[in-house]
Amino acid sequence: MPRVFIIILNWNNWPDVSDCLESIKNNDYPNYQVVIVDNGSKDQPPTPPVGWPTEIKVIYNRENLGFAGGNNVGIKYALDHGADYVLLLNDDTIVGRSFLSKLVAAAESAPEIGLAGPKIYFYPPAGEASEEKNKIWSAGGELNWLRNKGTLRGWGEDDGGQYDSLAVQEMPHLTGCCLLAKTKAIEKIGLLSEDYFLYYEDTDWCLKAGKAGYRRVFVPEAEIWHKVSKSAVAESLSYIYYHVRNGLLFARKFSPVYVKPFVHLDALGRTIKQIVKLIFIPSKRAWGRAILLGITDFYLGRKGKYENWH
Repeated sequence: MPRVFIIILNWNNWPDVSDCLESIKNNDYPNYQVVIVDNGSKDQPPTPPVGWPTEIKVIYNRENLGFAGGNNVGIKYALDHGADYVLLLNDDTIVGRSFLSKLVAAAESAPEIGLAGPKIYFYPPAGEASEEKNKIWSAGGELNWLRNKGTLRGWGEDDGGQYDSLAVQEMPHLTGCCLLAKTKAIEKIGLLSEDYFLYYEDTDWCLKAGKAGYRRVFVPEAEIWHKVSKSAVAESLSYIYYHVRNGLLFARKFSPVYVKPFVHLDALGRTIKQIVKLIFIPSKRAWGRAILLGITDFYLGRKGKYENWH
């Protein structure tokens, strides 16, 4: 069986890491190694689950290197230690028993498959009393050039099998929440881009894989559950800043030629809108400032981490 290295990136979220490890322990694929990359957390690591069947490698980064930088540390370790596959897995996930065996089987079914992703539900898992037990978080992903980003197919829908027609389905985009990458593909396309620091790295990786001739596939029989990240608060100022700046970076790299002029027109329109907010709408000034900083830093060529963010 191919050797899989599971990379779990943690930032101040060890309790969820413990839950994730417990679920991995019960998966039915035997040939794997877990690598936890701690991105400069301040809290203490957990005790490994009782009866853990394999060694857990923990790598401590001195600072927060972002999603790409932190995961790249784990990917490099995996490649140096004989990985056939690398699995990126969010620390706030619970995996299904056969998720990994299904992903590997799909990836092994054709040499041109470079990336594979599972069906992802909102947590808690099916079987628990919850209105969202079968609510989809992602059933693969698509590209939206009007908004310059990858989108999650099926997000918020109840799962009635509407995305299960094929065992392996072609997708332009897969989320980095859980993403299996073939070592041969990584060697060809390189590591995750650290230009973004946070958000868009997975979409960038998928498009680079596609340009290199690799297929990206959604595997509906592979299932996991996502608690939704606590370390990156949706619609926080940093969330807005990185999405605005990184969306422009992504569009400049990958958008079709006919889309690029509209990207700059949209940036101009948003700039005017935010200036109006700063002048006339005090309650929106923080958001307006974050958006303007994102646009400004894009045009100034500033990439990676925004060091002075508060």
